[in-house]
Order: sequence, then structure tokens, then C-alpha cells
Amino acid sequence: MSNLKKNKTVKKFKDLNVWKKAIDLVKAVYSATNDFPEEEKFGLTSQIRRSAVSIPSNIAEGSGRDSDKEFNHFLNIARGSTFELETQLIISGEIGILNSDELNQLSEKIDEIQRMITNLQKKL
Repeated sequence: MSNLKKNKTVKKFKDLNVWKKAIDLVKAVYSATNDFPEEEKFGLTSQIRRSAVSIPSNIAEGSGRDSDKEFNHFLNIARGSTFELETQLIISGEIGILNSDELNQLSEKIDEIQRMITNLQKKL
């Protein structure tokens, strides 16, 4: 019975719209950082990509936990990663390696995901 629950839970996170939006954000972040300078490969580029990947990863991990309290904890981590990502993108814009149009588009996606995480937390 435990395996059935686990398999059902694994499918559940893939059905969450917030997880799908977070995956789309990761793809957009990877695209936006492709043109970052080579010297940022192990600096901002790496940090930005890790922050972005952390968002859907924590949503998925939390959905596989045994309680709403644990799920909420991982949603908090995912939400924190959105703020970390946004800060890193702002820095990238301030130092001239991310143009304002890309920054605005990514910020809009981040804002939407933040709202969706908050709304999901309210439903738990």
C-alpha cells in the first residue's frame, strides 16, 4: 500500500500548475543566462540556475512528504528561492549582463509563482 501512495504522490506534483510554471521559469532562466559572460559561468550564472532549479525541486519534494506541514515547509523553501532568484537577476541587470526586457519578463514569471505558492499554502 505504501508504494501505491508513493506512486500517486509522484504524479500529484506533476499535476500542480505551480510546478509546471516553475519548470517553465527554469527553461526561461537557462535561455536568459546562455549569453552571460564566460567569466560568470561559475558565478552568477551558476547561482541563478541553481536558484531557479530549486523552486520546482522543492515543490516536488514537499508534495512527496507525509504531511501538509512538511509540504508547507518545502513550499516555504521554494518561495524563498524565488526571492533569491529575483535578487540575483536584479544584480545581473544592475551590472549590465541582463537586459531590462528579460529581467521584466522573468520577474513577472517569478511574481506569478510566488502568488501561486502562497495560494497553495493557504489551501493546505
